[in-house]
Amino acid sequence: MLGGEGHNDPWVKVIDYALVALISLNCVFSVLETVERLAIVHGEIFHIFDICSVLVFSIEYLLRIWTAVEMEDPRFRDPLFGRLRYLVTPLALVDLLAIAPFYLGIFFEFDFRAVRVLRLLRVFKLTRYSQAMNIMASVLRQESRAIGAVLFVFIVILVFVSSLMYMLEHPAQPHVFSDVPSAMWWAVVTMSTLGYGDMVPVTNLGRVLGGCTALVGVGMIALPAGVLASGFSEQLRLRREEYAETVEKVVHGGRVTPRRRRILEETRQTLGLSHEEASNILEHVVKSGGLICPHCDKPIDLRHKDGGSV
Repeated sequence: MLGGEGHNDPWVKVIDYALVALISLNCVFSVLETVERLAIVHGEIFHIFDICSVLVFSIEYLLRIWTAVEMEDPRFRDPLFGRLRYLVTPLALVDLLAIAPFYLGIFFEFDFRAVRVLRLLRVFKLTRYSQAMNIMASVLRQESRAIGAVLFVFIVILVFVSSLMYMLEHPAQPHVFSDVPSAMWWAVVTMSTLGYGDMVPVTNLGRVLGGCTALVGVGMIALPAGVLASGFSEQLRLRREEYAETVEKVVHGGRVTPRRRRILEETRQTLGLSHEEASNILEHVVKSGGLICPHCDKPIDLRHKDGGSV
């Protein structure tokens, strides 16, 4: 009931939607609770809702640990060490962070405002139910070296420009460009084209350097965007190819049984493909080789009448 096989079951979808709604309400309530007037008037309601939410999230967390051995990943098959390995997975850590502030607040004294903010960590639980976040994580892993190279170049330019600006502006504005870290703040603001105006060069060479820094910053900001855009395109292409390979394997022989339909639908959901994308791939298979119905031995189209896939 918490995902994996049988994720098409209506009850599973109901539980998923209920958890998504609960997580969303938690985020909304955590934000509203920071408004002092609302916290005074409705503080008891916020507190009761938080207790109920933690209870649900705690039960969910324990159930996920207990059922980890049922997952397809062989790392979690061992009854003891499999569950321990699951505890350190990113999604399990997110689930733990969602409830940890509540229990820590019982045993230790914390600034109540900090606890309220920590509750917003529950928003990361939505990553479990968002294919877009899964694709984003895959893109970040895939393009990690390219992104790392861009960040390294950015840091080198940041340190060089900050040091040079400190050397040029410190004699004229010792209270503004008082040290290199202060100049780094100016460099970050300038390279990101924000320009708060709290630190402005007044010397001629400082202004020239500021203009060059702004121009370089435009290019530096564009680089990560280009890397991520190409990564998204590549990731979607790989997922479509993987689905196409699954279709070819599953429908080998030209016959599509209900079990094969279920495998294709589960694969589509796992890869985060839309019904339209899956239908296009299936249509290509129909045109290239044809799928045969096991009952009437006639070519079939696996698309739903509403435009969906199997």
